[in-house]
Amino acid sequence: MILREQYLAKLRMFREKDVIKVVTGIRRCGKSTLLEQFREELIREGVGEDRIIYINFEDLAYENLLDYHAMYDYITARLSDSGYTYIFLDEVQRVPEFQKAVDSLYIKKNTDVYVTGSNSDLLSSELATLLTGRYIEIRMLPLSFKEYVSAFPGADKKELFRNYLTYGSMPYILNMTGREAADIYLNGIYHTIIMTDIAMRHPQTDMSVLESILRYLMHNVGNLVSSANIANTLTSSGRKTSYNTVEKYISFLTESYLIYEAPRYDVKGKQHLKSLSKYYAADTGLRGILLANRESDIGHILENVIYLELLRRGCKVSVGKLDDREVDFIAENSDGIEYFKVAATALDPDKLKTELEPLARIKDNYPKTLITLDDYDLGTHNGIRTQNAIDFLLK
Repeated sequence: MILREQYLAKLRMFREKDVIKVVTGIRRCGKSTLLEQFREELIREGVGEDRIIYINFEDLAYENLLDYHAMYDYITARLSDSGYTYIFLDEVQRVPEFQKAVDSLYIKKNTDVYVTGSNSDLLSSELATLLTGRYIEIRMLPLSFKEYVSAFPGADKKELFRNYLTYGSMPYILNMTGREAADIYLNGIYHTIIMTDIAMRHPQTDMSVLESILRYLMHNVGNLVSSANIANTLTSSGRKTSYNTVEKYISFLTESYLIYEAPRYDVKGKQHLKSLSKYYAADTGLRGILLANRESDIGHILENVIYLELLRRGCKVSVGKLDDREVDFIAENSDGIEYFKVAATALDPDKLKTELEPLARIKDNYPKTLITLDDYDLGTHNGIRTQNAIDFLLK
């Protein structure tokens, strides 16, 4: 079991603080395992198991608790009189109106509440309505490359990286041997998300149109797209689709964490732009099973991986517009801003010049980096550093 230290650190930070800890993320990214690791840590520190209440609402054993009154009664009957009671509610969105019970548990003395869910709209909007200012959201992603490598001590990192790009980084993919097994497993995850997190939540959805939109976005990872262009493309192919439908279905896909949106930012005007965005897959393995040519666009797959890594590092990530040029990522966090370009290779001098030019046009003094798959860094050019992708991901 890979220790998800990055997320454990956040749970420790807010342990016994007066906020509900909400862990969200795509299905099978490791949310349940994270709660298990945190529970084990509590027990090692001396917390009695009688002070830990754990309910997985996808487990048939807890089917009788899918009513929020029953869930509340079950938990309150087990609250400890000696210190904090730690309450873990896994995939809590399966309980209709769960937020009423969660709110009531939260206001009780000496309760520490942790919940997980696989739908951002459910946990961000509905919880926010009832619990404004009372919860923090920890957004979880599949394994980073550093976590992935930790499962294979001594293995060749280049070979591991090829597998990481091809099969993705869902934690259990490490147990799959060969492409056929991996694809069967990933298809299972994909169809569960489509049917459980989208179709059941939005029963009027035209699933064939939604999947066509998803394939379009997956195919165009790393490209600027608009809802109008998607609607026109589907309509011209015989699937009459409106702009509003495309907008709505994209929101369903982002809610379920299948895709992430990176908006554009005008570097000179210092403002976000409403037109055009880039979209990235939550997992390159899931993207691969939807596309026949999974290995033909290595540059865009690498860009997807770097985007997810920047999110893991706590960055707010935008796509930079600089006149007629593009900066792949503007990453902003509490430490400041950093600019990135991503390319499969920049060994050719002309290619290197082309990739560096947008970064060179930016006149502020924030760090600027070109990331490539080239075996070695290509030096520093007018303050712009180059870095191998594997080195970047492992630092």
